[in-house]
Amino acid sequence: SKIASAGENGQFRTPRHIIQLMVALAAPSPADIICDPASGTCGFLVAASEYIRDNHPNALIDNESATHFHNSMFNGFDFDNTMLRIGSMNMQLHGIQNPAIEYRDSLAENYAIGHESASVILANPPFAGSLDYEGTAQDLLQVAKTKKTELLFISLFLRLLKPGGRAAVIVPDGVLFGSTKAHKTLRKTLIEDHKLDAVISMPSGGFKPYAGVSTAI
Repeated sequence: SKIASAGENGQFRTPRHIIQLMVALAAPSPADIICDPASGTCGFLVAASEYIRDNHPNALIDNESATHFHNSMFNGFDFDNTMLRIGSMNMQLHGIQNPAIEYRDSLAENYAIGHESASVILANPPFAGSLDYEGTAQDLLQVAKTKKTELLFISLFLRLLKPGGRAAVIVPDGVLFGSTKAHKTLRKTLIEDHKLDAVISMPSGGFKPYAGVSTAI
């Protein structure tokens, strides 16, 4: 019943085929550290683990990379305890022995996540949320001063990625076309300081029945 309805913080589950497309685009390798700062049921992390099993069959035979696979490759954060339990169970049932699925409010000041700690980010962060400036991590506000969660999450992804890291994330159309100063600053940062490879526009009903919002990858 939890999964069938949109969560109270506006989170909803990502359809499997969209997840698989994004994982294939990001093409995780056995050496990567994969993070989803809004992990929910851990669909992205599970799909990434399956991609690695399918495309790198030796990853689980080699001792060192198997240890990395089971212990340090997958990192998921969420602040909904029910989702954390479902996510941890999902990872366990898909054969990842000790994934780092932790309780963390990724945007909050007191939960600073390791800078430049991930090489791949796969995520569908919550849209249309709004935070107070006081409770939001200051280093994220330096990228773009905004209260909107979808913009703050993109600032967070840029902070989390190692140089040369890559991300495939879902954003609402507002991120692409919004006209506020924060929207413009963020787009400028993405294009001038980072390498934006592509924007994949998705049809507006992609997330029904949760939401009819138009989104893009």
